[in-house]
Amino acid sequence: MVHVYNCHPFSSQQIVQVKLNLTDADPVSAVFYYLRSSSLLSLSTLKNLGFYHCLLCAHSLLGDYLVTIEEKNNATYLRAYTNWRYQAEEKARVGVRLLGHLLGGASVWGGVQMEIIEIPLSERPIAVSCCPVRGDLLVGSENTLVLFTLRQHNHQNLSVLDFERSVILHLPKFTPKQVLFFTYFYLWLCQTVISTEYLEDQADFLVVPRHQELLGDRAKDCDIPVSIEKTGLEEGRQYALSYVLFRHFSPEFFQGCSMDEMQLHSLQLYPLFTGEYHISVGSVSPDEATCVFCFFSLPTTGYLYSLKGGVELLSAYQYPEKVLEAALTDHLLHVITNALQCFTVRCAALAARIEDPYIDTTMKACPPSSLEVCALRMQLFIGLRSMCVYGRHVILLSAADAETPGETERGTQRRGLSRRWTVSSTKESRAAGHGWNLYVVDTVTPFTLYQEMVEYSQRYAETNPQAQSLRHLLSEAHLLLRAALLHASDEQQTGPGGPADHRTDRQVLEEALRENCAQLGDSFSRGGQKECHLALPYYRMSGLSLTEVMSRNRPFPGSPSSYGPGFLFYLKHFLLEDSEQTLSQEAADQVIDIFSQSEPVMLISVCTSPCMINVSPARTLQILQNLEDSVGVSVSLTITMATMMLRLGDLQQYTQLMERHAEMLLVYGFIEEPRLLLYGGCANQHRRVYPTALTRQMADSQPGLLVAAMVALHENSKVKLEEADHIFKVLLAPGSAVPGGYLQVDFWEAMLMASSNDAVIQELLFRLASVYIDRLTNTKSENSLFMFLYCSCLCVQSLLCGPSLSVGSVVPLLERLSDETLWGFSLHLLCATRRGQYDRSIEKLLDRCPQAIIPYANHQLQEKNMALWWQKLLPELCDRTRVASDNSILLAALKETLVVVAMEMSPAEFLELIPDDGTASYFLPHLLTCSQRQVLA
Repeated sequence: MVHVYNCHPFSSQQIVQVKLNLTDADPVSAVFYYLRSSSLLSLSTLKNLGFYHCLLCAHSLLGDYLVTIEEKNNATYLRAYTNWRYQAEEKARVGVRLLGHLLGGASVWGGVQMEIIEIPLSERPIAVSCCPVRGDLLVGSENTLVLFTLRQHNHQNLSVLDFERSVILHLPKFTPKQVLFFTYFYLWLCQTVISTEYLEDQADFLVVPRHQELLGDRAKDCDIPVSIEKTGLEEGRQYALSYVLFRHFSPEFFQGCSMDEMQLHSLQLYPLFTGEYHISVGSVSPDEATCVFCFFSLPTTGYLYSLKGGVELLSAYQYPEKVLEAALTDHLLHVITNALQCFTVRCAALAARIEDPYIDTTMKACPPSSLEVCALRMQLFIGLRSMCVYGRHVILLSAADAETPGETERGTQRRGLSRRWTVSSTKESRAAGHGWNLYVVDTVTPFTLYQEMVEYSQRYAETNPQAQSLRHLLSEAHLLLRAALLHASDEQQTGPGGPADHRTDRQVLEEALRENCAQLGDSFSRGGQKECHLALPYYRMSGLSLTEVMSRNRPFPGSPSSYGPGFLFYLKHFLLEDSEQTLSQEAADQVIDIFSQSEPVMLISVCTSPCMINVSPARTLQILQNLEDSVGVSVSLTITMATMMLRLGDLQQYTQLMERHAEMLLVYGFIEEPRLLLYGGCANQHRRVYPTALTRQMADSQPGLLVAAMVALHENSKVKLEEADHIFKVLLAPGSAVPGGYLQVDFWEAMLMASSNDAVIQELLFRLASVYIDRLTNTKSENSLFMFLYCSCLCVQSLLCGPSLSVGSVVPLLERLSDETLWGFSLHLLCATRRGQYDRSIEKLLDRCPQAIIPYANHQLQEKNMALWWQKLLPELCDRTRVASDNSILLAALKETLVVVAMEMSPAEFLELIPDDGTASYFLPHLLTCSQRQVLA
């Protein structure tokens, strides 16, 4: 379906008469390329063709050459014209040469001359195309495509252009009709041929192949063999062949369709660059194109495909009449019959989705690429033959002659048309006697066309705000603005409103886009359920505040319904998300009224929104009590009512409501609605949570419940560890009424018991170790807080003895703790032991606390460390006992050590350990025990 809007995309028109006798066999497309390349209207080059008929012409910006397919005496020639501007200045010097044969004539004559390069081909040329980036030439012949690489030689101090045949593609089954070339893409349209091999006569029925479309990788299944022949002149270039698109068209003979209606034309490969990328000679790489589109047309239908990032059919255009030629731009499609018509396109919709990953989410939106196209104004002409587009100029070539009776009747029908489509056939004009004219039609800027569409849409808004045509027109206007924003830098010289508008272009466009998003949000907010969700992203893109959106959605006087589903969807999601906007009491009370009527079950979540901080607590409490009477008692509803009581300052009623349920049930209520305890906000582009008034009250009156609730929220992924830490830091800030200041440590200890996440456990162990060591370090007197320090020391010892905490991470913390204190000594000793420093630990323990050496050895010197009993501990005890004045403790330790050594060693090994200082008698009983153990064994 094609929508029809009587908009005005054309701003002005110039008529330039062509004083040259041409026939219908001469499309003279060179005229258009002259205009495109230099805005110079001259046909001198064509005049110098003599008796040659120019069948096709193309121009390359890179190298500034013209390539033509010419015909003379039933022979077809392919020629390239270089320095053609020299000839356009009426200079007579012309040189003709073959491809690859450079001329010296220019230096002999002492000046520049136009050169005509004859390009020999084994097959008749049919189509040509020039690469806008490299200047290479692509030629389509009967069954081949030939790629010629542009070469620039310095010959006799002059720059001379030439071509080299680089690669040949063989197409044995098809004949190219049009070819197109853009860096890494080149495509061709194949002439539609229905021959006897495709037709079968079966019981008087004509069997014709059906329509078929193959996209992307599936296109290789089209059964068209293509082979690459390299010429050896590629200079390291690698050519890869991939099938992009195959579409087969068959005439609908049963519906009166003829073969002429299956003729393909107007192939166009259109790259779309965004940002500051522009196509200029030699300055654009293939990867910079955001999108690449392929357009081609039949006389009655046009097709627009996207090729980059997956092949997709975007739009199919149904023409009201048979179209002779079409040209695509980034926001309009121009077609000609005997009139100039234009249709909207979907290039900007696809480019927006490629550039912005947040399109089609709850954050942003854009009309879909599949949005139905619309036809704009029809501009009447007489005898249009050909067309090209350059920037905002549509250049038309017409052949005017005396009207035939059929043409007169058709012109009469056209003049009587308003917005009704008519279908007529194009009648061939006579072969001679034409008066050729050029029309240069200027199109308006996308912004100006957008403004007209906005005015146009107001008609629908006044009569039927929910009309689909209104939404479609607003979507068309949205895409026009996006297309303008893609090329905003190109319009800085004139401004979006025309030459008189000198405002900053991008600012004006962005302001218009926000207003358009607001209008689209209004449309979707009042629409049906199918697309009501789009009100949310469009309102967000509009930049409107919640209060402004609410004012735009007030019920119409006398309307049977109050608020649309789109507005309710937007309002619900806005209130459920974190926002720094705060509603006034009037607006907040209005929100409560809206949900009490539409979705009462949402009232709890609505009341906990940070936006609703100014809501009237007494009025809200009454509504919540009515809700409780209708749906029954629930934990989260009770807590919400208690919050309202807290806002009213009624602590007695608050306490009674909180005591309705057990603490565990209250924890479940907080899991169901976390914003009862915390609300989010943004600080430096990062989410930050803050405690609510209820959280502060619980920190003072029910700290255990608060800790349990925060642990439950973390374990249910409702709050992150860093966010919970921030909550407790805010609660423990200076001036806080929370006693003691140890809620955060209590939370960490509770988390350590509840969590099963290894990374979280490691983090908590380190934090707790830091806290306990800090307590031991910053306490001046051990006697004043003995039990407090004792508990802290035990906690650190427990952490160090456990398998989870990395000792290496604790060592820097212990450096602040002196080992002169009992706590410091024990922790340093334990840390050294965990790090495997047993020799050092034995020495320190014998120095400071020898009575603990045997318990330490029994616990630590086992299994692989058993040898330390006789290698380290026994020698140390012997030496220290010998020199000690009071050696009773050391002797006891030595006796216990000898008992262990006697049980672990053989008599011979034991004898080696006995010192030779005359004390052997002391060791003999243990040696006897060792010998008896070996005999019994």
